[in-house]
Amino acid sequence: MTRVSDLAQIQEVELSQRILEMAKAGVYRESLFDAFSGVASKRQVRAAIATAKQFGLRSNPALRDTDLGTYYHIDPKHYDSFQTLLEAAISPISSDDVATRLRKLTEIVQTLVRISSGVALSLLMAGSLCVLNGKLILAATIWSAALAVSLVWMLQKLMVGSFLE
Repeated sequence: MTRVSDLAQIQEVELSQRILEMAKAGVYRESLFDAFSGVASKRQVRAAIATAKQFGLRSNPALRDTDLGTYYHIDPKHYDSFQTLLEAAISPISSDDVATRLRKLTEIVQTLVRISSGVALSLLMAGSLCVLNGKLILAATIWSAALAVSLVWMLQKLMVGSFLE
């Protein structure tokens, strides 16, 4: 039974990964609580066990112990898919890639703000045309939509104001 030397709180995903690594050789539930006692609460360990079950952690009822509780081992097929998913999630990104992504993100946000303003202006003009044609109820409906889209546009400008300039 190994104690985890980290004194900092570890995230549930990392805790789940450590549980899966320990379960390669087989581990009892109480041993998990003991191993992570200085790092995570029992509630966090239980949550991590639940997460690990989604990625290959299996219990073996035949090996259940009255003192140590449930015996866990891994299903290699599910474990391998978890490892692939985890590596993809935390793989480092080169600095050039980040700059390119940031530029694209900026362009996308600018486009979304422009679309909002364009739709608001279009609805405003369409409502005005309806007034000129004597369709006041339709004009009021379209102007209400224009007001709603204008509020979305103003909210977008407010939220990303300095980012776009």
